[in-house]
Amino acid sequence: MPPAATPAPHPDREAARGGPRRARNPMLLAPAGAGLLTAAVFVLATALARSHPLGPYTRNVVDLGQQYLPYHAYWRAFLLGDTHGDAFLNWNSGFGAGFLGDIGTYLSSPFSLLVVLFPADRPELALYVITALKIAAAGAAMAALLIRLRPAGRTGGPWPLAALLGAAYALSGWTLNHGASVPMWLDGLIAFPLLCLVAEWARAGRRPVLGPLVVALAWTANFYTAYMATLGAALFLAVRLCTTGPAGTAEADPETTAEAEGAVPKAAARWRLGVLLRAGWTVGLGVGLAAPLVLVVFSGTKYADPTPETVFAPASWAELFGRFLPATADVDTPALFIGTPALLLALTLPFNRAVAPRVRLAWTALTVLVTLSLQWGPTHLLWHAGASPNGNPYRQTFVLCGLLLIAAWLSAAPGVPRPAALLGATALLGAFALAGRTSADLDAWSHPAAAAALLLALAALLLAARTGWSAARTGPSATRTGRSAASRVLPVAAAVALLAAQAGEAAVSGMRTERQQRADVAWAPRIGPWQRAVAAEVARADAWPAHRTDPGPLPGGNEPLLLGGEGADAYSSLTTENTSRTLDSLGFGHYAKGRHPETLDNPVTDAIFSIGARIRSEPTGPVRQDAAPHGTATTTTTPVPPLVTVHPARDATVDPEDSAFRNQELLLGSSVYALPAVRRAGTTLTARCPAGSEVWFWAPDYHGTAALAGGAPADYDGRPPAVRAPMRALGTVPPDGEVRVRLVPERTPTLPRQSVGCLDRARLAAAVTRLTATGATRVTTTGHGLSAELPPGSTGVAVVAVPRATGWRCAAGDAEPVSARSHRGLLAVPLDGRATRVSCSFRPPGVRLGAAVGGAALLALLATALLARRTRSGSHPGRQEFTDRPREARSSGQDADYAARRTGA
Repeated sequence: MPPAATPAPHPDREAARGGPRRARNPMLLAPAGAGLLTAAVFVLATALARSHPLGPYTRNVVDLGQQYLPYHAYWRAFLLGDTHGDAFLNWNSGFGAGFLGDIGTYLSSPFSLLVVLFPADRPELALYVITALKIAAAGAAMAALLIRLRPAGRTGGPWPLAALLGAAYALSGWTLNHGASVPMWLDGLIAFPLLCLVAEWARAGRRPVLGPLVVALAWTANFYTAYMATLGAALFLAVRLCTTGPAGTAEADPETTAEAEGAVPKAAARWRLGVLLRAGWTVGLGVGLAAPLVLVVFSGTKYADPTPETVFAPASWAELFGRFLPATADVDTPALFIGTPALLLALTLPFNRAVAPRVRLAWTALTVLVTLSLQWGPTHLLWHAGASPNGNPYRQTFVLCGLLLIAAWLSAAPGVPRPAALLGATALLGAFALAGRTSADLDAWSHPAAAAALLLALAALLLAARTGWSAARTGPSATRTGRSAASRVLPVAAAVALLAAQAGEAAVSGMRTERQQRADVAWAPRIGPWQRAVAAEVARADAWPAHRTDPGPLPGGNEPLLLGGEGADAYSSLTTENTSRTLDSLGFGHYAKGRHPETLDNPVTDAIFSIGARIRSEPTGPVRQDAAPHGTATTTTTPVPPLVTVHPARDATVDPEDSAFRNQELLLGSSVYALPAVRRAGTTLTARCPAGSEVWFWAPDYHGTAALAGGAPADYDGRPPAVRAPMRALGTVPPDGEVRVRLVPERTPTLPRQSVGCLDRARLAAAVTRLTATGATRVTTTGHGLSAELPPGSTGVAVVAVPRATGWRCAAGDAEPVSARSHRGLLAVPLDGRATRVSCSFRPPGVRLGAAVGGAALLALLATALLARRTRSGSHPGRQEFTDRPREARSSGQDADYAARRTGA
């Protein structure tokens, strides 16, 4: 009896077994693999560094602890409706500051919404998870791009390699050294490969609606790094247009490209022009959709406190080449580490004869030119939107890392580079290491880790050369027949070795980078019982808007965002110039060249700004990196005037260079200081003041200690222009009225003319009583507005204890709101004796124009979608998600090959 005929395999069942339909899998497997690998290595590096939450050491270095942690803590409260302000205004920081621009700068990434999933007292854990997810998403996005740039004529690619290179991009030196501690920049890391995908869609004439939405998402998440990513994607598209033709042929098939272009050069030129127009339209629509946030941030930068002009000084070439090695960290040099195995593959491209000459030349030239652009002043300004940044002049380096990994993929995806190419790449790698041997950025782990990774990678590549990248390149019949055990084991061994080399080196580099940062840069302790004690005191004392509650200074900064209350402390790139100058003129200190005003524990400024409750706290032990701090907190309440007071209509200006004591008196409206003539003899200051008054010493540029005879020294940390020291109390004037201030400077001190003031508490109490009696009887606030009831017949000017910023509009009585006036830097509303009510509201500059541009872009997008739908309805149907060309463009031979792959022939 003849054997029964074997039924033909069903395509779906065959796909489930990994058969011929497996070609679709790499599009999902590569991003998934990259994301998982990236997250695993990043978490491993954190654990090896013993950093929180996987160890006892703080991760709160520089801006991570001073800005991003407090902002995310406040963002959680805001999303859950637990803040005084709204999306327009933040009442907590800087005595009232615009918030929409800060949202667009720090918090507009979709990942930031995840903070609501974590407890209020675990913002560090929330921020760490968000950071890890962003980095993993960047790896997945790059892998998706790489697998899209597959070799010509193939339905798939070596997805494990795409996953590995995607993870290499996400775990670059830029990420480990900068992105992980400045999480908002990680959105640019994600944006670059996504925008390159958008460029591919424009090249293929596909996804006219999704493309602008991706651009809008990138620019909304963080427009600063999205701008850099857009420049990088434009360069990517330019090279793609040079190396592919109208038919969409891919890099490894240059002969077909040349033939297509040679046959119809005008058609090729028209096609390229059409691609550029589509790409420009896509980017324009996307940026327009993001305009409601982008224009607010852009407008905010115009009014922000200007930082000192920076002259770009390129890094030495030794430092640049040294940064290709692992375990290097420096904010002043470009972080170029992408992993020695990935760099080795990228360097094979110029020598890889399996890749088309045009492709080798174009991509090699692009990476070289972008590298040179890091070091040249005009291109440095172009990368940074025309303004050289203060600190970290190489923020665009992630784009170069991405281009290097695309080069690695183009060289290695068609197959393992031949030994000659590997030899050339190894020689180049050795030259890089030799050129960077004198770099001060090198770590003791740099050369050993790179050497181990190189040897393991070379062994893996030579092993893989014997078997090919993956079994996906052979037909299913070959998989089932004639394969020895060795032929099955060798590819796995090669993949494991390459994975170990790349991932192990990245983990070591991440570990060493975190440890170096903890040792070399400013840090803030973890959140612990000390901060929780202060937050509990703030919650008990808070009585907004009857008065403000200042949480006081703690290591880190932005305490009102982290702990609650309403204080002066604020650290934002958009801190207005008026806020900074006004507070400086009153004796407040600042960091970050003026963009981080800090609190001032002074009874006169407390009266001016209606700070009726002040939290004073102290640590109960040393503040350490490897432990959460413990401390005590107490609340001091003081009678203060209301937020809105009435003053005579006098000169409303303030002189930032004048005596801070005099400026306080002018804003208070009363003389409360004795301002003696100060005599200086070496490091001793002498003056005479009324006995029993309080001695205050103001020296914003002074660095050292100051003390009265027999009193405790007060620290001053003036380091102009970055740091300005606040005025401090030194003690009480002795009965003989002789004031002697002993200075212990760390360098020759520069003191203001009026550095000593002696406060009379009785005069201050009388001033507070007068302002309270003539001030507002009732103050109410909304999310971005304030109103106050005044005593009948009030004349002069109503002064609101909020720094005047562009966007504030005020009115007296039923009058139409107009742009707010300024009274010595604070909001002011003229009074004529008839109005018994004043009101002010804040609208961020740029919000109306942004809304109009965003609305127009949305209408244009809807029109584009409608046109695309009509075009599709008249064209050949069929899914073309992952095809370079429509089906009509395939030749008969390609159709036959496609059919053979579909049936397993």
